[in-house]
Amino acid sequence: MQQVTDDVLQQEHYLLYIYTPFCGTCALARSMAEKIESVHQQDIFYEMNASLNPEFMQDYMIESVPCLLIKEDGGIKDKVYAFKSIANIYNYLMEYRPELFAKN
Repeated sequence: MQQVTDDVLQQEHYLLYIYTPFCGTCALARSMAEKIESVHQQDIFYEMNASLNPEFMQDYMIESVPCLLIKEDGGIKDKVYAFKSIANIYNYLMEYRPELFAKN
């Protein structure tokens, strides 16, 4: 995962994994995201430490961590708080990043 930057936050589309360092559930969610990236052999998610970005958390009304914030077409399309399983995250990827599944 790549650390999110101000430039990325200005983009029209991104998948942002939001966490806090000492959150056990966040660590589990991170491992799911890392496995997905490993399978696809590319960075798919950006990451943000919620503790270091309280203003962002308030502006985007992030209720808890872990959170997968999905931005599409310049707007927030979804906030996923229950990662549940890798298959569950893949459902979101199929909707918001279908190019990951296109046959070459």
